[in-house]
Amino acid sequence: MRWVVTGARGMLARDLLEVLGARSSDEVDAFGRAELDVTAPAAVRAALVGADVVVNCAAYTAVDAAESDEATAFSVNAAGAAVVAAAAAAAGARLVHVSTDYVFDGTASSPYGEREALAPKSAYGRTKASGEWAVRAESPDAIIVRTAWLYGAGGPCFPKTIARVARERGGLDVVDDQVGQPTWTSDLAELIVRLVVANAPAGTYHGTSSGEVSWHGFARAVVIAAGLDPAIVVPTTSDAFVRPAPRPAYSVLGHDALVAAGVQPIGPWDERWALAADAVLGQRPSAISPSR
Repeated sequence: MRWVVTGARGMLARDLLEVLGARSSDEVDAFGRAELDVTAPAAVRAALVGADVVVNCAAYTAVDAAESDEATAFSVNAAGAAVVAAAAAAAGARLVHVSTDYVFDGTASSPYGEREALAPKSAYGRTKASGEWAVRAESPDAIIVRTAWLYGAGGPCFPKTIARVARERGGLDVVDDQVGQPTWTSDLAELIVRLVVANAPAGTYHGTSSGEVSWHGFARAVVIAAGLDPAIVVPTTSDAFVRPAPRPAYSVLGHDALVAAGVQPIGPWDERWALAADAVLGQRPSAISPSR
């Protein structure tokens, strides 16, 4: 099986390449932005010739910057997604497209279902919602995987920032009125592979850890893993940290589609963080463990 991964220099793609690298019978081609511009149809079509599976990790993820440069975000997240989807369909390849919780309005009080109406409140969310629409239109057999609150060893992320700031300042304020599901990129990478191997039906799936926690609660868990006193993490509200793009207050995603497809969802966020923490914080290596 030949896999093609776009956006290959990102945090998720790096872990996906590690998971795929353990599959000795598969061939993997990885393209970062410098090697493949996903907005260039001819180049993308050429790169995808002979592919069996395409995983589109390419994305414009600068959430705040998108508020003042939505056109650039749209060119990658929507137009680029359309280009990749059309090229995958032309190559006869199965497409997995990575999306986000930002396609929802964040006002719910129970987990968002896979078929919930989209209502993005930010420029980033709008461009990702448009990307989902484009993928469905161009590649009806595609799998869309929405995720949220990603962290991993292969790039900047919330736990690394929290641990660094906690050590430097001896204390920090973290919002407790935004709730979501911290998700390890290694777990999401493994889930993507499991969906493909299971030949899951086309449609939308939610690739997040189970359970829920506030940013404040997650920060406490990070500080504990870093060997510091969790009491140095003080709760605050979103009003104290006004940013250009609105953040969803509730980013908890349901996993009914995974269960219906016979694919095990990722396990509880706190159990997964306990396994991931040392590798993510650079304290000692941590082997990838099945996300159950």
